[in-house]
Order: sequence, then C-alpha cells, then structure tokens
Amino acid sequence: MDKMNHFRIINWKVSLVLLSLVSLVWISCEDDSQDFPIVVPSIKTFEATNDTADRFVINATASADNVNFYTFIFHENGKKHYRESEDGTATYIYTEPGDHLVSVRANATTEIFSELSKTISIASDTNSGPPTGIPTTGYTTPLTYPNYTLVWQDEFDGTELDQTDWTYEIGNNNGWGNNELQYYTEANTSVSGGYLTIEARAEFFNNYNYTSSRIKTQGKESFQYGRIDIRAAMPEGQGMWPALWMLGSDITSVGWPKCGEIDIMEMAGGLGSTNKGDDVVLGTAHWENGNGVKSDFGGTTRLTNGGKLSYEFHVYSIIWDSQKIEWYFDDQRFHVLDITPADMSEFHQKHFFIFNVAVGGTLPGNPDGTTVFPQRMYVDYVRVFQ
Repeated sequence: MDKMNHFRIINWKVSLVLLSLVSLVWISCEDDSQDFPIVVPSIKTFEATNDTADRFVINATASADNVNFYTFIFHENGKKHYRESEDGTATYIYTEPGDHLVSVRANATTEIFSELSKTISIASDTNSGPPTGIPTTGYTTPLTYPNYTLVWQDEFDGTELDQTDWTYEIGNNNGWGNNELQYYTEANTSVSGGYLTIEARAEFFNNYNYTSSRIKTQGKESFQYGRIDIRAAMPEGQGMWPALWMLGSDITSVGWPKCGEIDIMEMAGGLGSTNKGDDVVLGTAHWENGNGVKSDFGGTTRLTNGGKLSYEFHVYSIIWDSQKIEWYFDDQRFHVLDITPADMSEFHQKHFFIFNVAVGGTLPGNPDGTTVFPQRMYVDYVRVFQ
C-alpha cells in the first residue's frame, strides 16, 4: 500500500470515530431530556365545606399525586381570589349567601396543572344576624355638628373598595419597622352590606404565616385640621394590632417621623394590662423634635363594662386644630396634645388615612395558642368635618 492510500484510510477511520462520538453526544442529550419528564398531577380528593363556627368561612382541602403546590380559586362577585398552598389547604370568607364556585389546581409548574371545580352553597339565614358576624349594636355619631361642614366621607355602601379614594399597600416591607408577621394583600379587604372588612388570616403566603390588608388614601385624600369620626369594631386576641391612623402627606420627601403621625386608634390585642388588651384604646402622636429625635405622646382609655372592643361598634374621633389634637372614644375625651411648639410643625399640614390590621409586632407581641383566626376589623364609616 502506498503512503497516499494509507493516509486516506487513517483519515476515514478518524472521521468514523468523530461521527460516532457526535452521535453518542446527541443520543446522550436526547436520553437526558427523557429521564426527567414533567408529569401532569392527578387530583385524588377535593373538598370545600362550610366552617362549623361560621358558614361564610369556607375550608378547602385537596390531595394529588405528582404535585409541587396547589392554587385554590374562590369566585365571588365576578372576581377570582387566589390562594397558593403547599399543604393542600386554604380558607376563604365569603361576604354573601348563595352558590359560589371553588376551584383547585394541582400544579407541577405554573403552566402544567390539573384543575377541578365545585359549587358550594351558603344559605341565607335571616335569624342569625349579619352574615359575617358584624356587630349589630354600638355607639354612633351624627352627620352634622354645629359650626362644622362634612367635607369627605366613606360610608362603604358599595360592593368593593372605592379606589378613587383608597389604594392598597402590598407585602411585608421588612415587618413595616415593627417586626410584624403578616403579608398584606388586596384579597383580605372586602366591602359589603355597608361595611369595610379587613381580615387577618393564619395562612401561609409568600413565605409568611399570616395575611391581612392595609389600605390608605395617600395621594388621593388628605386633610389638615377638623373633626374625624371613624365607627369601627375591632378584632381580638393575642398578637392582633388593628389601627386607624394618619401620616403626613410629605412622608415621601421628609420621611418618618418628620412627616408626623396621628394614631386615632390602636389596640394591642390580648390579656389586659396598663396599655394593652382587647378592651384598651390607644391614641398617640409621633413626630421629630427640634434635635432630630423621635418624640411620642400617647394616652389610653379602657372599657368599663368588662367587654371587648370587638363586641360592638365604637366611634374613634379626633378634634384637630392649630392649637391641639384631642382624642375621643364614644365622644368622651381621653387624651390631648398641645401642638403649638415650634418643633411640632408636622401637625400643621395635611395627613392621609391608613387602616390596617397587623399580626404580631413590637406593640402587641406575637399570636399564641389562644389566638383564634380569622380575625376581622369592621369599619362602618369614616367622616371628616371642617
């Protein structure tokens, strides 16, 4: 064999080896993709039932094979309310009787899932009082006062939050500076029957063990001076922290506490103490004094009938002018702050509203085994007179 032919044979053998290697790589890649198929989950069980204590509370459970997580969908008033779950359980509180669709998705991924739906019925019961457990008694205040004009109000008469006046704050924001445990969502707010409801739930969502809502009028409604009345019924229990309060509208430019804060009402839920308990109202102001240091000044009052702020409605008010801020509970003054000093300029500008129910935190402490969920704050109205 001459050298040329020998060289051609060697090249042919090298090419054959290279072709074989390429084929093996292609086959290996193809085999790898087939080793880990995504299997569509198979739903084995799905139940949605009324809670024994409150028929408007729906407990949904599901189990499935090959599932990574579940998504429950509660349909109400043409809207879908989503609850993600790792353990196959979710809770939702409907606001009206009737037939409601509930769905569950057993997800392999967000795009690959199996879905089942069923209809649950919530019966009307005219003998059981308001369907969501809203108190039927309590203190109320008038629509007019001498020398005042009603300049803004929300009576919550619609079927959803009026977003021309309100907006939602979403998330946890590092505990909102207070080591709070909840994740704020839009879904925990509802409007029905003339009431705003903010509900705190013990449910796992976005790596937090509790959910609730926080709404505000920032950039939409803000006020300087006047009389403010808020008729509301509180949640109860260790770790509950409802608040009806205001922040200075310049917070985005000067920060807190330089913007000023007026806590019309707070409650640190749990067993009673000097400034804590389901029967204690706190009224407080926060600001930055002339030395750049945060200042606080608060007062408290307590129910004298042995009840709780959740048992019936009360009216939480401030009367605010250029001289002072006064706090009232059912028209009884319990706290006053002189705002004439020069280092209290925060309280001579516009403030906006914030309504929220926090869970846990530095003021009330965290929930414990005595805390019952869900908990709700009901607001009948907010009115501003000037």
